[in-house]
Amino acid sequence: MNMGNLLSASAERNPRKTAIVLENESVSYEQLDRSTTSLAQWFLRHGCKPGDRIAFYWPNSIETVKLFFACFKAGMIAVPVNVRMKPPEIAYVLQHSKAVMYFAHPDLMSVAEEARKGCAGLRTIQSTLEGLNEGAPEVPLREVNDYDPAMVLYTSGTTARPKGVTHTHRTLLECVKLTCSAAPDSLQTALVMTQMAFISAICASVLPTIVTGGTCVLVPAFDAPLVLDLIERFQCSCTFGVPSMVQLLLEEQARRPRVVSTLRTFFAGGDSVPVSTQERFHALFGISVREGYGMTETGPSIVNPADAIRSGSLGKALDGVEVRVVDSDVEDLPDEQTGEIVVRSPANFAGYWDDPAATRETLRDGWLHSGDLARRDADGYLWFEGRKKEIIVRDGINIAPQEVEEALYNHPAVLEVAVIGMPDPAGARGERVLAFVSLRDGLVADEQELRDHARQCLADFKIPERILFVKDLPKGITGKVQRRALKEIPYAAA
Repeated sequence: MNMGNLLSASAERNPRKTAIVLENESVSYEQLDRSTTSLAQWFLRHGCKPGDRIAFYWPNSIETVKLFFACFKAGMIAVPVNVRMKPPEIAYVLQHSKAVMYFAHPDLMSVAEEARKGCAGLRTIQSTLEGLNEGAPEVPLREVNDYDPAMVLYTSGTTARPKGVTHTHRTLLECVKLTCSAAPDSLQTALVMTQMAFISAICASVLPTIVTGGTCVLVPAFDAPLVLDLIERFQCSCTFGVPSMVQLLLEEQARRPRVVSTLRTFFAGGDSVPVSTQERFHALFGISVREGYGMTETGPSIVNPADAIRSGSLGKALDGVEVRVVDSDVEDLPDEQTGEIVVRSPANFAGYWDDPAATRETLRDGWLHSGDLARRDADGYLWFEGRKKEIIVRDGINIAPQEVEEALYNHPAVLEVAVIGMPDPAGARGERVLAFVSLRDGLVADEQELRDHARQCLADFKIPERILFVKDLPKGITGKVQRRALKEIPYAAA
């Protein structure tokens, strides 16, 4: 069943229930279903055809949800654009996807117009959904095949240009099923605080909540005080955040506690959440962080079981998902040996948009090669060991940045930390270990103090040769720390 039909089914079951909330605005299931059908008909009336790409540059909002479902119903392909992108980045997405129509929030129109220049074939740019199809006769919507492309999400990735990850209606439905299996009793009121240009928001929050008849509470842009206020006000039951969000929510909850007792599930992913952070979260929120693993290309794949969380681990493969840890010859490795994570899942993406070579490289014999490293313990839990391109090689020994970061995070003055490898000027030792640290407000620590602290739990060869203090760590459009950006800081090479 395609995603548009699933919305209609929820509307039939719960016509007057609130589907989406944004601050003081809300829309019921019946209203959402009716308005998205009307918008889908408007697309067809204005020359768009099934399979056309519809781009939208819009923060989390009721309009964003409507654009997704209107595309699904009309058989068109939704291309959400991250609102943190700049005009050249947006222009690349528009050109690469060959979008035929482009929607932008009124406050973002100047950026949207700049990005549009030179985009041949982009016929229309819209800044409102109001009244687009009022009084027009109905246009029949054709049946959408489950295997038709439904959405293209552009990844930040490690390549010079983002890749367009293509999901079909079938793979989106499988993402929904996996999320529901991981949180079967928590989707009544989902807080959506990551942007809907990311799979964590649309596939692990919005779609599962709509399909199961829950309510989505949208956060236009992440703000820790606002998030906690909304959890308290709307009695939210679940949410998903990246590690940097977890840190900021902890600081805010410690400063001004809110009533968050309705929160039953807090998923975290995108990078490792330090164990010390997880322990503090449990103390302040009364629940454990359920760390997991997924990619734009796979949807949710691995998660800590609610009744058997192992802090610091990614968790176990979800039912229906096969996960292997393999060596460079794609041979399975025994437990406790580090190798690449490869995933075979019904939610694996259909391929990279207009990039068959990259698709062949990533999808091999049905297995998705992640580029991420992990080891599996005897009980089937996976433990993240870094990314193939981020591993630091010192004196011929591999060092995972996350292990060094974990040791530094245990210091009470450390708010955020990122560790990278830089070439040894003498060339004899391979790479040096460098740490970038942001300290908590009002607390102090010097380089030697942090090195001595790390030495309590790390071998000497893993201790950073330099620790550089920064106000903020550079983050990409997904909120992940950009280790590549740290390597470009001039004094990092000194």
